[in-house]
Amino acid sequence: MGPEVVTIDSDTTLPASTDIVVIGGGIVGVSAALALSRKGIAVTLCEKGRIGAEQSSRNWGWVRKNGRDARELPLMLESMRLWHGLAPLEHADTGFKVTGVLSVALTDADQARHERWAENARIWQTGSRVIGTAEIAKLLPGATREFRSALYNPTDARAEPQKAAPAIAAAARARGAHILQSTAVRGLDITGGRVTGVFTEKGRIACNGVIVAGGAWSRLLLGNHNLTLPQLRVLASVARTSPIEGLPETSAYTGSVAFRKRDDGGYNFAQSGTVVAPVVPDTFRFLPKFLPALKAERRSLKPRLDHRFIEALRQPRHWAMDRPTVFERVRTLDPAPVDSLLKQAEDAFRALFPRAAGMTVVQKWGGMIDVLPDAIPTISPVPDLPGLTVATGFSGHGFGIGPGAGQLAADLATGATPAVDPTPFRWNRFTDGSPLQIDVGF
Repeated sequence: MGPEVVTIDSDTTLPASTDIVVIGGGIVGVSAALALSRKGIAVTLCEKGRIGAEQSSRNWGWVRKNGRDARELPLMLESMRLWHGLAPLEHADTGFKVTGVLSVALTDADQARHERWAENARIWQTGSRVIGTAEIAKLLPGATREFRSALYNPTDARAEPQKAAPAIAAAARARGAHILQSTAVRGLDITGGRVTGVFTEKGRIACNGVIVAGGAWSRLLLGNHNLTLPQLRVLASVARTSPIEGLPETSAYTGSVAFRKRDDGGYNFAQSGTVVAPVVPDTFRFLPKFLPALKAERRSLKPRLDHRFIEALRQPRHWAMDRPTVFERVRTLDPAPVDSLLKQAEDAFRALFPRAAGMTVVQKWGGMIDVLPDAIPTISPVPDLPGLTVATGFSGHGFGIGPGAGQLAADLATGATPAVDPTPFRWNRFTDGSPLQIDVGF
């Protein structure tokens, strides 16, 4: 069972019409709704389950510039600006706190990669730098191991995933947005070659535009309208502990375990970057596009053939709008965590910090991350379908960048000047002959 997410009030009446419908109540969707409502644009957000109940509440809780794909950095800087403004402007308790993020180097190659990244990122004034053993020891008090170097950013932050999306959704609702939970969108209403509305389980909503921020569900929803998004899912596993005294405030990626302190004094931890990749029919459909990423991430990806293959094979690719769909049947993706990976991470955490020896692991959970072949999102209008904007495929980087991504999606959906250059995130980059670029970051 997933982490307990803060509950917010829902609107109970389906509006007959609105300017923009946002599909999906994760961090990106609610941020888009807030950005639109700030502009006085009528927006209705439809979430098939509860706000923030899927990957937006199941991630590590990092808000980082450190080690990001260079194409994401301008958007991440915009997102950081928005994170800082959420509490004072919107009275939104997201748990946001500047604590720093570091990623240690275990090899000469790691250190060289960090140095190149810091040098290349200098133009953006991110604040990241490479630090040595003595400074790492101060940031990781009580660690039993010395590390040669690390990529460190003292201005990076953390936030509470179980609070953030609900808090942002509540802020959007306070500004006039309609927030509809337990309201699955079955599909788009397309008239005259453009989007004119959505069909929900509770009826139709007319609109001028739609933002699809459906996370791991986006591929399926768009495919019903013959729009191909090369998206797969991977399974990440996270655990949280009881409160522990004397451990680092700084969030860290150590090669064997990644962790960050929680507001309640406990810690979230996971194996550093290791995820399970369920093998499904789409794995073979999109294999040529994903080969460069699979090669780059071969050490951290663990393929698994399980029940998901048959489930995906049986899932209809097209359906009518007047009958229940999988979106109503599965309100929340709640996969079981991989206990063996979490046990390895727990052992590494205890070995690194003797003060954690008596800690209690109070919860474990899994989450399905939506990934694209180049590991950066699509945030883009769809050229062949006016009125449709897609914001999905955040590949495990979505929580921290969510406010900026929502802002960009809102700008693109309304024809406003975009917050940052959206070119790297364009819809047709997988079909226009552009070479795929893989940046493994950390």
